[in-house]
Amino acid sequence: MFLEIPVNLHDNLGWIEVITGSMFSGKTEELIRRLKRAQIARQKVQIFKPAVDNRYDQSKVVSHDANSIPSTVVRRAREILDLVDMDQTRVIGIDEAQFFDDDIVDVCNTLADNGKRVIVAGLDMDYRGKPFGPMPYLMAVAEYVTKVHAICVETGNLAHYSYRKTDDEDLIVVGEKDVYVPLSRAAFVRRMKKQKVR
Repeated sequence: MFLEIPVNLHDNLGWIEVITGSMFSGKTEELIRRLKRAQIARQKVQIFKPAVDNRYDQSKVVSHDANSIPSTVVRRAREILDLVDMDQTRVIGIDEAQFFDDDIVDVCNTLADNGKRVIVAGLDMDYRGKPFGPMPYLMAVAEYVTKVHAICVETGNLAHYSYRKTDDEDLIVVGEKDVYVPLSRAAFVRRMKKQKVR
């Protein structure tokens, strides 16, 4: 169960929440929803995103549904520690965590150990269906993990995979519906088998 307020208020430590799933599953939408609720509660919030993610806006975190929230762009995970106001900030949001270096795990742990609520969103798997970057480690250390699902464009079932429609084999290719589609396991396996035949 996801709890927004810890039961034992005497513990000063924070926690980590991970929102994960395939592309078009609503990860960023859920991240923005949680951050805006914290702002409504008058908690100081700081939001970060990786420089590589410039699809919709250079500095805002933007969902596929065009909801947005201002953020700070960083190139490396450790920059976040230098930019967080440790005295005033209570909630830290991090979008597209799969694009960060492995230091993002230590950064999130450090923030949580210093009493911060850390909310992280990112893809759990890459276009090949393999665990993506630091996301498995973030899920392992998080107190709360929410896995959201898109709808498969072929079967109408829940989609777990982000299938890349192009032949580009680079691990990181930032794109939208022109490059990726959400697929169920059955549809993903069918497409991957067809690729091997070519």
